[in-house]
Amino acid sequence: MPDHDSASSNILGQLAALYPDREISDVQIRTGGMIYVHTNQGVVIAESLGIQTAEQVAHTAAALFGNQTTELWSAADTAYTAERMWDLLREQRVLDISCAQGVLGAPVRMRVQIHLSSNGLGITTRWLRSQISQLETLGIDPLVSDSLRELIQRRFGLGLITGPTGSGKSTTLAALLDWVRRNFQKHIVTIEDPIEYRYDSMMDDPNHPGSRIYSPSLITQQEVGRDTNSYQSGLKEVLRKAPHIILIGEIRDRQTMETCIEAAQTGHFVLSTLHTRGAVKTIARILEFFPQDQHAGILQRLGETMTFVLSQGLLTGFKGRVLVTEYLQNTSDAVSAGIRVYDGTATCLADALKYKGNQRWDQSLMKLYREGQISEDVFNSNSIS
Repeated sequence: MPDHDSASSNILGQLAALYPDREISDVQIRTGGMIYVHTNQGVVIAESLGIQTAEQVAHTAAALFGNQTTELWSAADTAYTAERMWDLLREQRVLDISCAQGVLGAPVRMRVQIHLSSNGLGITTRWLRSQISQLETLGIDPLVSDSLRELIQRRFGLGLITGPTGSGKSTTLAALLDWVRRNFQKHIVTIEDPIEYRYDSMMDDPNHPGSRIYSPSLITQQEVGRDTNSYQSGLKEVLRKAPHIILIGEIRDRQTMETCIEAAQTGHFVLSTLHTRGAVKTIARILEFFPQDQHAGILQRLGETMTFVLSQGLLTGFKGRVLVTEYLQNTSDAVSAGIRVYDGTATCLADALKYKGNQRWDQSLMKLYREGQISEDVFNSNSIS
């Protein structure tokens, strides 16, 4: 049986050793190019590792692919890992996987994309934290964190975490669900592509330090392509599992958006993500999934089911990455009315963001600037007013 860790851990381990004091979030490996590393201090080039040849990149890709395929196929099949990878690449052109990769003697969970480009094979790895953070440590305003904890206890609703790729959406969702699993008796089902954070069935006993007990909540995690065929099929199947909270990793199309709203309307709390910046733009993006003649009905349903929108971004600060957020909670008649009458001008929703308990993007950005956490250039380039 081949050693799946050898090729990939060697290069990834060297990267971890090169930047011991920087938190690595992503690594970009391209055939015929240098390795680019995303850290909490920006993007750096690992020049000491040199230009990556086609053979080196293919070796690393096959090793990463082999680590996740051992979960799917028998040990006898693992000798054909590279062949399987190339067969799938010829068919699909891109592979999205997750795996646990040994780096410097410790397992690091990674989300990996293996893809083709004009130069040949390429790899992007997202390094996931092994420990799920608490909400208080993410840089979210304490009032917003308190609101999220309160709203997710509702029997039904739709909560969205939005932002561009790499803005920490998955980290925030994991922190929120981990808080629920430790404090309430719920059944939580996640449908992800791929699974990023894994939740322990055990937890520290709050009443007996040093002891471990089972978490009050049960979490069932499913990965698209392995445990279910698609987000749509997984979401339809999940309703038969008697869930209280449903996490859909990402809303990508009208069918998934429609099913999320239906699930929220029928007594489930649904959490998901969208690639939008700002609460108002999130409503506009949802409407883009549907034809014009359905917009009034969708807005009516969103006014009833939308519980919160937390939009966030990670910016480069003087001492590392910092979080900027916009938060809209649907806890008043004014907000629900603003959603129902949204017509693209955003006036009502923009006004609603000024109400107590909500937070505007530029308000959060200004706070970071005044506290000396970000530069004037970062402030100006990220303002949305």
